[in-house]
Amino acid sequence: MEELYKKVHAVIRADPTIKKVEKEPRKDHNRFNLKKLTYEERKAKLIERLNTLNSVTGADDDEDDDEWYPSWLVNSVSSCNMDLKDGLAKVSDNIFVCQVFVKPQKSRAYFKRFQVKYRRRREGKTDYRARIRLINQDKNKYNTPKYRFVVRFTNKDIIAQIISASIAGDMVLATAYSHELPRFGLEVGLTNYAAAYCTGLLLARRVLKTLEMDDEYEGNVEATGEDFSIEPTESRRPFRALLDVGLLRTTTGNRIFGALKGALDGGIDIPHSDKRFAGFKKDEKQLDAEVHRKYIFGGHVAAYMNTLAEDEPEKLQTHFSEYIKKGVEADGMEELYKKVHTAIRADPSIKKLEREQPKGHKRYNLKKLTYEERKNKLIERLNALNSAAGADDEDNDE
Repeated sequence: MEELYKKVHAVIRADPTIKKVEKEPRKDHNRFNLKKLTYEERKAKLIERLNTLNSVTGADDDEDDDEWYPSWLVNSVSSCNMDLKDGLAKVSDNIFVCQVFVKPQKSRAYFKRFQVKYRRRREGKTDYRARIRLINQDKNKYNTPKYRFVVRFTNKDIIAQIISASIAGDMVLATAYSHELPRFGLEVGLTNYAAAYCTGLLLARRVLKTLEMDDEYEGNVEATGEDFSIEPTESRRPFRALLDVGLLRTTTGNRIFGALKGALDGGIDIPHSDKRFAGFKKDEKQLDAEVHRKYIFGGHVAAYMNTLAEDEPEKLQTHFSEYIKKGVEADGMEELYKKVHTAIRADPSIKKLEREQPKGHKRYNLKKLTYEERKNKLIERLNALNSAAGADDEDNDE
């Protein structure tokens, strides 16, 4: 035994490498499932079976023609309303398959009862699920209007309205647009967060002046960025409206909440939370008033202008060409918006633009004549014809 193990140790030290065991290949592979046949093999197999059945049962007799075919094949051909011999003859060339009857899922009754959605839903303009919750009024309040503070953004404008719903349609109590802001001193940047604040402030002061409540509810005169809610006085309750955002995604710092903040500071009572104002920190669960104040006075725009001035001066000339043309600088942005807020509070009323009347109207069609004018014109033509005819007669006489 000892000698045996000594030899094993010596062999291991001599060649410790791994050597694969060479196995003899199997002569035949044991298959436990049937081999998948090709189309030609299936066809040949079927023909072979039919020939075997034919030879066994004696297919020469015309009377027994129907018996030597498999029953499933005879039934398939018969169900398709085909002649039995013609149908079975096709087996030699193609495997005959009868089409299965499929029941229609949407019948005529479905389409007769189909009800189309509202037009503005089909156009993708109105969320009726949200709308019905905004306009539903309590039955014990009878015909009291329920007002909505509606804000919509276009590429070049901001539209803010106070609207109430009625059977006849929506009634607009007051409207403010950001394209009115140049009258108050803001000529550029009419769609940013600061402009949205100004538009909301303008609408709030305008509707309160219409209802003669502007002296009683002044709102938050100095914009600090902190959350503000109007408190009721002894005489009249504050004007209340609900925020209508439409189809907009209510993300933190969205411009629509700038308009909301402007309306709140203007003196309107709107149920809200400070979680969506610019500057709200989700981790700390509180609003950073300094960041929000920066957005209200256009500080984010001024910071971007300064960044471009240092890094890409050419891009500054392109992106802020209107600011440069109007003489608006990054350092004077806050003072500009303070003046705009003061001007809005001083006179928020609507002023129609006085356009000069055109001196002369260009006419591209003939003027419509009165009866007397047509009559006189006809008499003149007849007189002209008579005089011309008389002159021709005198020439002929001569």
